[in-house]
Amino acid sequence: MHSSAAAGKENRPGTLGGVSRVVVDVVLKPEISDPQGQAVLGALGRLGHDSVRSVRQGKHFVLEVDGTPDEAELKQIAETLLANPVIEDVELHLPTD
Repeated sequence: MHSSAAAGKENRPGTLGGVSRVVVDVVLKPEISDPQGQAVLGALGRLGHDSVRSVRQGKHFVLEVDGTPDEAELKQIAETLLANPVIEDVELHLPTD
């Protein structure tokens, strides 16, 4: 896990030199069982971290695209390649600057 400000900046949406960074987060839908999340939650409890009530496991993608991102194209990419829309939700984070 990266904790420096520079490392965190690499994983945020933004634009630099004509290249846009888009972040795509994919998580299981709430109604889908998440065994990995449950395993982590159980381990946290055994380690004394009782304040954590829920853990959902997911995937985090950082895409660098030329120019201004096309939201419809990115959504299609996410839903056909990065996620299974039957069981997973997709959240796009587009650059705001």
